[in-house]
Amino acid sequence: MHELSIALSILDLAAEEARRQGNVRVLGIHLKLGRLSGVVKEALLSAYELVRASTPFEEAQLVIEEVPVLVHCPTCRTTRAVVSVQQLWCAECGTPSAEVVSGRDLEIVAMEIQ
Repeated sequence: MHELSIALSILDLAAEEARRQGNVRVLGIHLKLGRLSGVVKEALLSAYELVRASTPFEEAQLVIEEVPVLVHCPTCRTTRAVVSVQQLWCAECGTPSAEVVSGRDLEIVAMEIQ
């Protein structure tokens, strides 16, 4: 379950940033998570709950924004959603595309501090 190590890394990064901001209290950590990231949202949330217990982040919520898989369609010449994560084809015209524009994300984008 690599989500446990990811949750620990999230807390390490949050602790580093909290120190840099003057030892502020972290109320929330906002994360972008793509469907192709290889991370299971529910497993990450569960791991986060486990690792934040008895830490300064005990009250800090992990807020996950799911990022859809989008590809650049060579036929439509624009960014489009895919049929599914198993079929990277344009949902509009059905053209296969290997040019993934989004969906691989695993990024801390914001922290709520006090």
